Amino acid sequence: MSGGPVRCDIVKTILVLTVISEDRPGLVDKLSKTIVKCDANWESSRMARLAGRFAGILLVSVDEERADELEAALNALTASADMSIVVQRSAADEPLPDRNAFRLQLVGTDRPGIIHEISHVLAARQVNVEDMRSDCEATPMGGGQLFRMTATLTCIATTDIDEVCVAIESVANDLMVDITLDTSAS
Repeated sequence: MSGGPVRCDIVKTILVLTVISEDRPGLVDKLSKTIVKCDANWESSRMARLAGRFAGILLVSVDEERADELEAALNALTASADMSIVVQRSAADEPLPDRNAFRLQLVGTDRPGIIHEISHVLAARQVNVEDMRSDCEATPMGGGQLFRMTATLTCIATTDIDEVCVAIESVANDLMVDITLDTSAS
């Protein structure tokens, strides 16, 4: 058994950070060092190199009495490390009741407006984008860019998922992209 009783009265503050900087080695190290100095916990993150920039979003939990200290340390890091860090305090992420989840995968020739067309169909049906990733790559035969998108979507239990699927497939036909919908998670 480790040293002493466990405190159950510690209230955690959840911070969501967005980080942007010129990409270079050591950015994650500086960020994680600042977080750990305040006894905060780096719980989850998404990070990528985009057009020579480092971009990340993180969820950090910290004891409520140290949240201001961590926020000040992150602001100081912004000034000293030539990083842009935006800190937002948030409530704990509680699961939403009676939600159906499904996965969307899209592949097609890249062109402006693909995400807008798909997101418009989803928003009109109150479907939430929980997670989305997209990339462009050179087509295998050359002469263009191939766009790929994967998204995890949720909607309230009373939403007609079949109708959502029909609407998305209709837009996919107009966009001339291939879409796969996996509703087995719902």
